[in-house]
Amino acid sequence: MHQPLTLSQIAELRRIDTPTVCNLLEMVAPQRRGQGYTTRHLHCAVPSLPPIVGYAKTAVIRARQPGPLTAAENLELRLRYYDYVVDGPGPRISIVQDLDDQPGYGSFWGEVNSNVHKALGCVGGVTNGSIRDLSLLAERFQLLAGSIGPSHAFVHLVAFDCEVDVHGMVVRSGDLVHADRHGAVVIPHECAVKLAAALELLVRQEAIIIGAARDADFTLDKLKAAIRKSASMTY
Repeated sequence: MHQPLTLSQIAELRRIDTPTVCNLLEMVAPQRRGQGYTTRHLHCAVPSLPPIVGYAKTAVIRARQPGPLTAAENLELRLRYYDYVVDGPGPRISIVQDLDDQPGYGSFWGEVNSNVHKALGCVGGVTNGSIRDLSLLAERFQLLAGSIGPSHAFVHLVAFDCEVDVHGMVVRSGDLVHADRHGAVVIPHECAVKLAAALELLVRQEAIIIGAARDADFTLDKLKAAIRKSASMTY
């Protein structure tokens, strides 16, 4: 069991965009360079919001056809899911995989579920399914989704507290997730506290190259020299 990050550490991560987090993970955990992040486009409900960071609460859904449970059984499953979501360290991010052959046929996320999940301690959600009620979502609650649609159809929970795969990002319950309008990435717990130091180096590396590219006296030789200097600055 990993020690949860402090609110201050969470705030530090929220000041970094998700592409930069991916860059930093390439430095501190190079073996994860090609995995752990979403690899397809996700619609961002509120692009102007800052990044969200939180511990994953996972679930799988279907919406195209009615599920096998009775109305009473569905209600009990949903209430147990709420118990699960509220348990453990925060903030939390709901990660929902739509199992339908046509993900997004019906929306799990809309006005009601965004407000409910915000009340349960979630700062947002990521899904390969669809979202709706864009103008009515809970305030400052971010959603990333595979599509946008008008109906919830027969949407129902299938299971929760399970491994999910959302557009290539495999997530387990309790994983630390960082997301913004670009997509989402899992930050291994053992790497989270290393990112601040890596960020300092990354900023210096990139500044050398960008500075050379923007130099009024730009030459290709100066750019090559800057790239070599940047490459020599290892983590």
